[in-house]
Amino acid sequence: MRKILHIIATPRGDVSRTLKISGSFLESLKNKYPECAIDTLDLFKDTIPPLTLKTVSGKYVLLAGKDLSGDLKEAWLDIERAIARFLSADAYLISTPMWNFSIPYVLKHYIDVIIQPKYLFRYTDKDVEGLAKNKKMVIITSRGGDYSASSPFHANDYQEPYLRAIFGLVGIADIVFINAQPMDALGQGAAEEKIKQAQDLAAITVEKF
Repeated sequence: MRKILHIIATPRGDVSRTLKISGSFLESLKNKYPECAIDTLDLFKDTIPPLTLKTVSGKYVLLAGKDLSGDLKEAWLDIERAIARFLSADAYLISTPMWNFSIPYVLKHYIDVIIQPKYLFRYTDKDVEGLAKNKKMVIITSRGGDYSASSPFHANDYQEPYLRAIFGLVGIADIVFINAQPMDALGQGAAEEKIKQAQDLAAITVEKF
């Protein structure tokens, strides 16, 4: 493995419970793949291209099967660079808390920027074809409550189904979730234990990477 793109979608930095787990994952990864480069994209610190009238107009040109030209092509340069950075990785690590049953707005913004026709997917006569095939993804989350399959709140988990669906669209089928939950509902002691369990699972996940 040459490069993994670490996409950070939490603003909490060193106090982030999500990043405590991601740190364990990356430490194990570097032990297994010493030459692997870690490209860190912090969505709360780095600039993500805005979606403007011109860039959205360009998307409709692409959806119509045409190529961008003129002002529209120039408006898409930053989007193309963001997509190229995404595609340059062999694998992905997404570190995201659950916000309001789903994902933080910066992660949704990033997804809306990079997942574009002719770049990450294309329409065929039979179906939609993803263009980011044969890549791996690990998504580490922390949740205030318990949204596991056995929980009565499981139906409120719009985070995992959405991320599986949207990255599945572009051809990434090998997606592993490591969910630390609950982080708040049972107190600090339980949260620390759940973080430790998630860190152990992260190390096991690297062994299969």
